[in-house]
Amino acid sequence: MDWWIVLIFGGRYREDDTVVEMLASALRRDISFGVLAPDQKLKIEQLRQRYGGSNHSMRETLRMLTVEGMVEATAQRGFRVTSATDQDRNDILLMRLSLEALALSRALQHGDVDWEASVMAAAHRLDRADHAVQSSPDDVTALEWDETCRAFSFAVLGACDSPRMLDTIGRHFDQSRRFRLALLREGRIDFAERSRRRVALKNAIIARDEATALALLEDDIRAEMT
Repeated sequence: MDWWIVLIFGGRYREDDTVVEMLASALRRDISFGVLAPDQKLKIEQLRQRYGGSNHSMRETLRMLTVEGMVEATAQRGFRVTSATDQDRNDILLMRLSLEALALSRALQHGDVDWEASVMAAAHRLDRADHAVQSSPDDVTALEWDETCRAFSFAVLGACDSPRMLDTIGRHFDQSRRFRLALLREGRIDFAERSRRRVALKNAIIARDEATALALLEDDIRAEMT
């Protein structure tokens, strides 16, 4: 009897978990592209009508996105999309510059040949993603490009030997997505210059040239947010 209870409730848990992940993916996409506008109130019943799910699964989705910084919970007022003002952008930029510089410094100290190989592979995938999004700049390709940007960033910083630091960096990287995709939609990303920086960064990593690598990282972060 106990075995069946565990099986049933365990199955329901996995099912609910999958629904929350699907809902979170849909809301992230629409927040990133401005379909759900900055500061917009997020009412659970309206979201359910639009995206599906139960009250419970939608509430869990909003809590997940709150942890990620995409959504804010307001006392007695429910949830709203996080703001995206110039002040927000500058604050995210400050956090990214500070944390990613520290992570790269540590990665250069701790990284081995496998780390170098992972950076090379991620850079190659990002080269392909850059070409793809320039050829077909639709929403699906844009999100795939952004995920590849994220993967490259984490490959570069991955040897920092601090999971908590990487987790914090990931949240701020995700919070900068709206600004990055806005630049993409407006045609304000210099892909040729991005490619040049990426090649130079790979070379600096191989040479363990910390000063050059940090300068290139800073230029890259600024270019995708301003």
